[in-house]
Parts: sequence; structure tokens; C-alpha cells
Amino acid sequence: MSSVPFIQLDHVSHTYVTNKEAITALDNIHFSITKGEFVSLVGPSGCGKSTILSCLAGLIKPTFGRVLIGDQEVQGPSHQVGYMLQSDYLFEWSTIIQNVLVGLEVMRMATKERVHYANYLLHEMGLSSFKQHYPSQLSGGMRQRAALVRTLVSNPEILLLDEPFSALDYQTKLKLEDLVSETLKKHNKTAILVTHDIGEAIAMSDRILILDHSPGRIKEEVLVPETIRHTLPFRAREAKEYHELFQHIWKELDQDET
Repeated sequence: MSSVPFIQLDHVSHTYVTNKEAITALDNIHFSITKGEFVSLVGPSGCGKSTILSCLAGLIKPTFGRVLIGDQEVQGPSHQVGYMLQSDYLFEWSTIIQNVLVGLEVMRMATKERVHYANYLLHEMGLSSFKQHYPSQLSGGMRQRAALVRTLVSNPEILLLDEPFSALDYQTKLKLEDLVSETLKKHNKTAILVTHDIGEAIAMSDRILILDHSPGRIKEEVLVPETIRHTLPFRAREAKEYHELFQHIWKELDQDET
């Protein structure tokens, strides 16, 4: 993995201003991510995790500081960045293949090659035989797999994952963690995951950034041991280092609650 920064948040602060008040969500957030790295953001509710993703996606411009991808400052949404949320947001009236291709159709990018890639991804996710089904005919895990295909089909270099597994039952969640982790590594994607699940963050990540109470500040940066990083998430939970790291992060977050 390269040590050259691919993503940089350069002393980013952000304040939401309403008619009644100004709320500072982020205070001097500064970190970088290398290409192909998987980084998780954990912290208490309201610490600005999703605001960081919104800045990276170009959905909001920070009040202070800069967000850089490569050597270019983020000015707005880009094909370079894919965003996957907790809800799959599939159109119930469209088939799975139609849902997967909808973004490409809107962007007028639905070339023969892209459609072929979409079918390849559906096969990779075990959804080939369901592409003519409607979302209501699929389980929650299958719907999230379809949402991942829709995110990947435009071939973004960066994936932003905002608690994409939190609405799933535990067994489905664990299976999907393995599938997503394996897929992102195979396609050399750079990923940033926001999660409240400490175990998920440890099992899936190369690094974890622990955020402090509002306004969001980086409290600690944790490097996940190689024994975990080179193991699929399900098996990673069996490692001794996993349990030690879990206890450490738990204590850090528990201090924020007291």
C-alpha cells in the first residue's frame, strides 16, 4: 500500500448555521488516507462522522480547511466517489438490474462495457439469478448487495460507507462484511466507513479514527494489527489482538459517555 496521501482533510472545521443558532460539528479535523486503505470512523452520536463523509462526497463545503482527493480540492459531487447508506434506496417499481443501472442512465454512462460490468458485479455478489426480480422479492442482505453493485458500477475510486449494515440481522451483517471487504480489496478501492459497531470497525479496517464529543475532533488514531488486516472480518474476530483492541476502543468511547 502506497504511503502517498490519496485523500486529505486539511484542518477541516464545519459549522451548521440556522436562524436560531450556530452548531459546530467538526473542529480542526486533519488526517490523510492512502490509496487502497480502509479507514473507519467511530465515536459518540453527534461527533460529526457523517459530516466528514458529506465533506468528502462534496455535498457540503467545510466552513474552514480543505478536502483534497489526489491534489485536487473537492468542489462538489464527483464520479470518483461512491456513497452507500444504511437504507438501500432501491426503487420498488424497478427490477434489480434497472436499479443497478439507474445512475449510469442518469449520467448517460450506460455503455455496453458498463452494462457488462454491472452483470459481472451482480454475478460476483450472487445476484445474477435475481436481476429481473423486484426489491420486495429480496431479503435485506440481498438488497444491500444490490445497492453495493449500484455504487460500484460507475467504478468510483473511493467508497463512503455510512452504517450500511446496521439495519441487518447479525448473521447477514457478518456475511456481508466479509463480502464487502473481499470485494473492495479485490478491486483496490479506498473506503471510509462510519459505524457505531466497534467490532465491525476493527474487523474491516486498516486504521480506526476515534472521534471525540461534539464538536468532532480526532481523539486517537489506531492502527489495526496485520493479523486482523489480512483476515476476513468473520475470522478476524477470533484473533487475540481483536479482543485487546476492542477493549481499548471501548474504554476510550466509554470515557466520552461519562
